[in-house]
Amino acid sequence: MARSVPETHDEILAAAARRFAVTGYKGTSLQDIAREVGCSKAAVLYHFANKEAILTELMAPAIAMLLALDERLLGSTGQRAQRDAVEGFVELALRFRREIALLHGEFPELLQHPAFAHIQRCSDRLRDALAGGSTRAEAQVAALIVLAGIAAACAEFPDLDDDELRAALLAVARRALGPLD
Repeated sequence: MARSVPETHDEILAAAARRFAVTGYKGTSLQDIAREVGCSKAAVLYHFANKEAILTELMAPAIAMLLALDERLLGSTGQRAQRDAVEGFVELALRFRREIALLHGEFPELLQHPAFAHIQRCSDRLRDALAGGSTRAEAQVAALIVLAGIAAACAEFPDLDDDELRAALLAVARRALGPLD
């Protein structure tokens, strides 16, 4: 008996996520995904135009939350923007730990894909907010380290309790960035 379209669609997404976690986005082929699902490559292509479309759908909820954070930060400046950026990015990173872990180390290259071009602009604005609007090199470097560190910690400690990791991330970010209030 043939599987239903939604079931196969979801199975492809789940298999892609597993493969990306093991061999990375670049190291995973559509054939690898099809083999894991137990279908043909043509069946995968029936559901998704290409591998980038699979990644786009897997990342859509995280991207939506990042865009919402970016929108929220538009009206903030200085220390308020910095505090909102830290708390918002920590929440995003905790909620999407799996997605961060899947792509950890491949972000710079993935941001070159046209489907993700807007993410780099959001990331730049988030870094500026974390720097409290300062253009000083020290503030910008600290903000970049905090961004990368939050993502790396979420990928590195997948089994750490959310509350414990949240507290640690916020404490470290506050120390790295200076006073947030």
